[in-house]
Amino acid sequence: MEEYKENEYILKYLNYLEYERKLSDNTIKSYHNDLKDFDLFFNESLLSLKYDDISKYLNSIQHMNTRSINHQITVINSFYNFLLDEDLIKENPCKNISTPKMPKSLPVYLTEEEIDKLLNIRLITPYDYRNKAMMELLYASGLRITELVNLKITDVDLFNCFIRVFGKGKKERIVPITDNAIKYLKMYLDEYRNTILGSEESEYLFISNAKKPISRQGFFKIIKAQCKVAGINKNISPHTLRHSFATSLLKHGADLRIIQELLGHEDISTTQIYAHLVNEKLKDDYKYHPRNKIM
Repeated sequence: MEEYKENEYILKYLNYLEYERKLSDNTIKSYHNDLKDFDLFFNESLLSLKYDDISKYLNSIQHMNTRSINHQITVINSFYNFLLDEDLIKENPCKNISTPKMPKSLPVYLTEEEIDKLLNIRLITPYDYRNKAMMELLYASGLRITELVNLKITDVDLFNCFIRVFGKGKKERIVPITDNAIKYLKMYLDEYRNTILGSEESEYLFISNAKKPISRQGFFKIIKAQCKVAGINKNISPHTLRHSFATSLLKHGADLRIIQELLGHEDISTTQIYAHLVNEKLKDDYKYHPRNKIM
């Protein structure tokens, strides 16, 4: 099979995303993968494609789920808008392409009772204390897993009770953390982190058994194992704790705009999904009202 030769226009676009838009490495990688598939589908220059060509490509990926198709349309449309701005094409061939409607799905979250079970970790080894500190911090802050594993010692201010986070697009935000998270972070930092590191040094906050920064996959395994111990049967991921953080805040009266800021959402509509989540729970609970049955 002939090796793929990178398309020069796609490379220009990816450089634009990295240096001008300052998107994260993971976002750029996903854009690159989508555009590579798109490029491989055609035997002609991407500059000459028309509406019918785009439609033909989209028909070829109908086996994908709606979210993946929408992502591809967004990426391709953005790519052609870039080419348009660069005066490399006269018209965006995607301009009349519409995205399929996403089925409404509410995020999975843990109830406060389930959170208590999940965070009830038996503290025996240094790794138990590390895991406890990580999970308490994740639930206390609503961080994305990438943000958590990239935290450095210098990002944590235990005296003033906040952490500094670099989110999507390398945007900085300050997130307050709870007394409980501070308690276990301090314990981990004072007594157990150096034990895990041994003679090694690291600027990163959470260290793996291999004495390197803990990976996303490593944390995923930890949370899965703790779910099993806690008897939680939901199919959860590290992102579930982010959903649980937002849902708990909203349930206890926090303003949606504050939650948006804490989560690092650019658009309030992204945060509004948690309002739907709480409303669904309220409607579900209402069935227990003693006057809710026809006499």
